[in-house]
This record gives sequence, structure tokens and C-alpha cells, in this order.
Amino acid sequence: MRVAIAGAGAVGRSIALELVESEHHVLLIERELTQLDPNAVPDAEWVHADACELSSLEDAGIEGCDVVIAATGDDKVNLVVSLLAKTEFGVRRVVARVNDPRNEWLFGENWGVDVAVSTPRLLAALVEEAVAVGDLVRLLTLRQGQANLVEVTLPDDTPLAGRPVRSLTLPPDSALVTILRGGRVIVPQQDDPLEPGDELLFVATAAVEQEIREALAGS
Repeated sequence: MRVAIAGAGAVGRSIALELVESEHHVLLIERELTQLDPNAVPDAEWVHADACELSSLEDAGIEGCDVVIAATGDDKVNLVVSLLAKTEFGVRRVVARVNDPRNEWLFGENWGVDVAVSTPRLLAALVEEAVAVGDLVRLLTLRQGQANLVEVTLPDDTPLAGRPVRSLTLPPDSALVTILRGGRVIVPQQDDPLEPGDELLFVATAAVEQEIREALAGS
């Protein structure tokens, strides 16, 4: 897979290293000379250019990329890069970094963004997931904000203890995708019993999250 990353700062380089290790072809685009350090990711292709300029992206060969990642520290730049990649070059998948959570509402299909990644939101979700028991925690927003990955840890006094998965009545637009129990990852079957301490992972739209809460409460 060919991946272009706009922004070769700490975040862009870290992503590039992971992708190169997974044997993807990576193109790093950076406009600041001080950030250009090919030795930092020697197996990537480095380009000194402004990713907000149409001609620069064309010269870099963006149209041949499967994925573009807008990873700069400036939300305005990331939005422009995303829009150009999607509308001018028809890139199939565009991932954009959100630096300021107040701007998160902008990072959607209108700006060419398929997946928006907000570091503050991810960190907050991880903290919640680590300490919250019995409440629904949103871990990740999936493609174009149409659904979320949410998690709940069943408390010791859960009314679902010992009941089979089939007794969990879920609303439409939701699915239980896995159960984490100790060191095990369980693909849920209808007859599998639920236990206190189970971490349940759901994919669901935001509109039905309250109904999932009620189902887990035995309502």
C-alpha cells in the first residue's frame, strides 16, 4: 500500500516508522526545512513541499496513493490537505489529525475526511476505559462518524451475570463484537454466559447508545 503523510514532525515520523515496518511504501511531505531528516525514517520517500499547494501534491504523485494522512500540527492545513486529496486526486482513504477538539466538527466528509483522529479525545477515552465500570465509554469514532466503538465493563452486581449473550436485547444499528475476559478475546456466541468484569465492545451509532445502557442495566 502506498501512503502519503503530510507533516514530518514527531507524529508524522512515528506513523511513517510504523507503516514502513509493516512494509508499506511511505511518502513524507514536509514544507519546513528544519523538519526534513531522511535519516529519521530512511526507508520512506521524503519530499520538500507545501502539501496545501495543488501543484506540490501533483508533483509528489498523490494520485497514486491509496491513503493520505494529514498529520501536521495545524488543523487548517490538515483540512486543506484532506480536501485536495479527496476532491482533486480521488484518494480512496483520507485520515486527518485533529489538534484542537473544538475543531472536530469540521473533520467530516465535507472536507474530504474519512477518519478523524483526535489525540485529546483518544486519551480521555483511554482514561475513562481504565477507571469506569458499568458505564458506556466511547473509544473511537469510525468511518465518517456513522458509528462508534464503545466499551463497557460489567460491574460485580450486574443483573446479566450468568445470563447468555442471547438475553442481551440490543437495539438496531448496534452489535456486540467481542468480549474481553482476563487475557482472553472471545467472539460472542448466543449461548456464552456473561460474567462480572467482562469488557464488552460494541459497534453502534450514537443514537442508540442510551438503549445499550438500558439493556446492560437489565431494563
